[in-house]
Amino acid sequence: MPPLFFELMAKEKPFYYGGQAVMGGVMIRGRTSTAIAVRKPDGTIHISSRPLSTLFKGKWRELFFIRGIIVLIESLVLGTGALMYSAQITTEDEKEKITPGMMWGSVVLGVLLAVVLFFVLPLLAVRFFDSLIPSAFLSNIIEGLVRIVFFVLYLIIIGRMAEIKEIFAYHGAEHMSVNAYEAGAPLRTDSVRNYSTAHTRCGTSFLLVVLVISIVVFALLGRPALWISIISRILLIPVIAAVSYEIIRFEAAHSRNKLVYFMLIPGLWLQAMTTRKPDDSKVEVALASLNKALQDDGLRPTGISAETAV
Repeated sequence: MPPLFFELMAKEKPFYYGGQAVMGGVMIRGRTSTAIAVRKPDGTIHISSRPLSTLFKGKWRELFFIRGIIVLIESLVLGTGALMYSAQITTEDEKEKITPGMMWGSVVLGVLLAVVLFFVLPLLAVRFFDSLIPSAFLSNIIEGLVRIVFFVLYLIIIGRMAEIKEIFAYHGAEHMSVNAYEAGAPLRTDSVRNYSTAHTRCGTSFLLVVLVISIVVFALLGRPALWISIISRILLIPVIAAVSYEIIRFEAAHSRNKLVYFMLIPGLWLQAMTTRKPDDSKVEVALASLNKALQDDGLRPTGISAETAV
């Protein structure tokens, strides 16, 4: 599951809610807090929230380019915390608990594997045939295309796992709930189910932009020694993510423009692989999380009651 992606603007500007799927539920990032709703083993919904740190809602969060790097850090920190918390809730009746050490260890391992799989291996694969490629520019283009193919194959493979299918269904429920809220529709299950599981600010679309921008950035570097190329692939990830954030932010803000929407289409198509049409029980959980985030921001929640929040 790709890491999560949020869109936040300054207080005087419109605020965009977003979040990610977690184990058995959904996390919504609001203006002042992160709200998590998880379906417990007994079928009830556990709702909670945590205030955001100053780093994730201060002035640095609005500085051009810098905000993209902060969002990257925010996604890892908040996303991992939400996953750890949801894992504790969903396994509370089981003998073997998922400890924070186990969760953070899996996250570190996951990040390392992602860097190797999507940045280092494509480079090594293309360099193996580099003598047959006439130019450095073409070599970098082929490497970028191989990187995208690896990413799509990865989504296909994990999408076959039962646990991931459930998370993808919660991912779809999160998108549907946010789409309904942004359309001004009632936040009720019967209303939300009519909305799309795709969203312009999705992390999947963001990752696709990262892969595309990486082609351009690495093409500018030419074809240096292999060890320099490997180091550059790793060190430039935050820079590429920052540039990609500005692009996805611009696209989301101008999605009604026909040309911009055309640019969004590949990401929206790719989301079909990371979302599933949820049943009403999962939409109910997503609404519980969104309503809690709205309540924390001083807005009147609708739909699922947050009276059970802890």
